[in-house]
Amino acid sequence: MATNPQHQADGNYDPAGSTQMFQAFVQEGGTPQAGGRRAPAPQASGGPRVGLIVGVIVALLVVAGAAWLALG
Repeated sequence: MATNPQHQADGNYDPAGSTQMFQAFVQEGGTPQAGGRRAPAPQASGGPRVGLIVGVIVALLVVAGAAWLALG
């Protein structure tokens, strides 16, 4: 296992400490803004489900229009 030459003066050096601090930094969302912690990003109410429904309706209308032209 590779040793880290930094922090060897400490007798109780935790090699996972820097990883834990990085994970906490990422989970917090980066550096906090002037007011403290960042507010969570607002989530879309419908998301991809609305787009899927609209896509299916448009596809059905195109198929129905093609069938009407072919049979008419």
